[in-house]
Amino acid sequence: MPAGVSWPRYLRMFGSSILAMFAGAQAVHQYYLPDLSIPDVPPKPGELRTELLGYRAREEAAAALQQLKSEQKLD
Repeated sequence: MPAGVSWPRYLRMFGSSILAMFAGAQAVHQYYLPDLSIPDVPPKPGELRTELLGYRAREEAAAALQQLKSEQKLD
């Protein structure tokens, strides 16, 4: 008897925990919809699109805005 319970109860709890884990993983995959495709050819450095591209765009926009403000002050 593992953990002080009978074998049928232990197996029932083990099975229910495994089913709950699988159901949770399925729910997460349905919510986030991950891209599970594997490309044939790996991308070259800099070609891989990640979530950091939004950060880069914001940084570039902020730099352009600062440059524009500095140019207006000079005029």
